Amino acid sequence: MHAKAVVPRAAAAGAVGGVVAWLFSLVFAEPLIQAAIDYEGERGEAEAALDAAAGIAPPEEGAEVFTRTVQGVWGIGVGMILAGVALGLLFAVVYTLLQGRVSVRPRVLALLVAGAGFLTFYATPFVKYPASPPAVGHDETIGDRSGLFLVMVVGSVVFLVAAVFVARALRERLGAWNAVLVGGVAYVVLSGLLMAVLPSLGELAVNVATYGPAVGETPQPLRDPAGQIVFPGFDPDLLYSFRVYSITAQAIVWGLLGLVFGALAERATGSTSVAETRESVEA
Repeated sequence: MHAKAVVPRAAAAGAVGGVVAWLFSLVFAEPLIQAAIDYEGERGEAEAALDAAAGIAPPEEGAEVFTRTVQGVWGIGVGMILAGVALGLLFAVVYTLLQGRVSVRPRVLALLVAGAGFLTFYATPFVKYPASPPAVGHDETIGDRSGLFLVMVVGSVVFLVAAVFVARALRERLGAWNAVLVGGVAYVVLSGLLMAVLPSLGELAVNVATYGPAVGETPQPLRDPAGQIVFPGFDPDLLYSFRVYSITAQAIVWGLLGLVFGALAERATGSTSVAETRESVEA
């Protein structure tokens, strides 16, 4: 299938994945986001009370640009659909490069490319730096968190490419399945080494100053100067559920991208084959 035919189909498939993931997030993840925002507001009030008791003036708050309804419903929807389209365009590039070089049906190739995209762009980086709702993470660490996640994404992509080359080089010597197994082990080992080298979010300077050495950025119980807990830490069940729904939403985007594009690609190639057959018969 020509690249000009791949791109619009991939973008459309990505948009479908974005819409379904948005609806999923609206039902399952959005209530958790609201609960996290409520926690953040209530904790802020408790911190302000402690600051007032200590004679510290509260910081000025900026004006809200968009309402919570706009952010939680339409903002996330537009964002996920546009992200789905962008992933579809990236998918189209990889699919175009591989078609003709891999002797599998378009549907199978589409699922393989989508699976590889989900693995490298989200699942593997998620193991080291999982998604967090509002109230989990300092504003000062946003740049650091984004940079570390990007390093994991780039490393994951490079390691997958290296694993594919290893598998191809060993295919004749070990057989197809054993070569794939060796390549998979190489990918896991390299990804694990990168995770071990990169710092945890709890090791960032701001978090060490706030919580002491920790694994992540989850807010701990708020204590007064006497050491008494005046506000609880962030609910771990809420954090766990949010992360499960986050990775599920990404699986929906990539899964539908592969399934929908695969169906469209096979329909297009099937239509082409029928047309060519008719032309040859008529000739």
